[in-house]
Amino acid sequence: MVDIEKANQEALKRLLDARPVWIGVEKAIDVIPGMKKNLILHAGPPVTWDRMSGPQKGAVMGVLVYEGLAKTPEEAAALAASGEIEFDPCHHHDTVGPMAGIVSASMPVAVVKNETFGNVAFNTLNEGIGKVLRMGAYSPDVIERLKWMENVMLPVLSKAINKAGKMELKPIIAEALTMGDELHNRSRAASYLLFAKITPYLLQTMEDTKNTIDVINFMQANIHTFLPFIMASCKASLDPAKNIEGSTMVTAMSRNGTDWGIQVSGLGDEWFVAESPVPDVLLFPGFKKEDVGRDIGDSSIMETAGLGGFAIAAAPAIIQFVGGNVALGTSKNLEMYEITIGENNIYQIPNFDGRGTPTGIDIRKVVEKNIVPFLDTGVAHKDAGVGQVGAGLIDAPMKVFKDAVVAFAKKYAS
Repeated sequence: MVDIEKANQEALKRLLDARPVWIGVEKAIDVIPGMKKNLILHAGPPVTWDRMSGPQKGAVMGVLVYEGLAKTPEEAAALAASGEIEFDPCHHHDTVGPMAGIVSASMPVAVVKNETFGNVAFNTLNEGIGKVLRMGAYSPDVIERLKWMENVMLPVLSKAINKAGKMELKPIIAEALTMGDELHNRSRAASYLLFAKITPYLLQTMEDTKNTIDVINFMQANIHTFLPFIMASCKASLDPAKNIEGSTMVTAMSRNGTDWGIQVSGLGDEWFVAESPVPDVLLFPGFKKEDVGRDIGDSSIMETAGLGGFAIAAAPAIIQFVGGNVALGTSKNLEMYEITIGENNIYQIPNFDGRGTPTGIDIRKVVEKNIVPFLDTGVAHKDAGVGQVGAGLIDAPMKVFKDAVVAFAKKYAS
């Protein structure tokens, strides 16, 4: 008979023992396994073009123009529907992507290695705020920024991190939690810490003064600079915990704007999916509730690893920004201890007297206690081409956990 508790302790140990380090910036096609010119990676579980949400379709249209495979968004939409373009989840290629999560061949990606286990994970560099591809926007300025990131930011950052050799990410994450970040919606402190650490190497490797100064200014102004590094860090930390016989720990939790899905360690690569819910949103001026798209993005990898909504009590500013209050953040965070296998040995919450964040979601506990994972998230317009409409709070759908428990019971019935 399988020992579930022992399996879960092993899965949790692998997650906690992870040592993610930033080692490079490269073009996606050069490093992401299986990447090719006509392959587009996306956030969430598998989805076809005809079922994609508005923001995910918008991001696909934009990226096909960016790659030069289409001249206009309309031409891109026709190409995406033609069958000539292949789609696959980022998670199937050691990758994660925020919001729409679109990754194409030419995009620069951060490369993060888990030094404990030797595996690598990837995430696209962050575009900043405003109208951006990850939110489904595809206007000319969006494409121009992506080209700048490929042609200028990639080589400048690549030289800097190569000079540094590597950069430890866990200490940055741990320190940022003591500075008001929860690392999902708010990574402001972590972004500044990373900026402070990489800037000396940017200056040491400077060949074109204007390009280097432009990259420095872009990173300094971007409060989400750290987002790709934390997402890839969580992905690299969780992947070694996959495929442990008898473990009920969640190893991936993701959304594509149509479906919400999870993967479970002891159930391999199978996705358990339900309709993605609509977040409770604090809207930006000019938008209304009817504009809100369904929850989307691989960024829930943070909650899966014990951050984001599982560390929301560390970030009182962000809980208010997304429409909640400090009391709600505290109570929700405390609830997450009820559905996790253990507590983090590095990531701690100051408001809980340094208690480790709740870590390792257990599908059995979610169902038994009727408590689902809690996330804070960015929110995109339901239609393609518009972009972000606000930020909000969301509870995971219970169905995916119930379905996973049933599948687990069937597999391990003996």
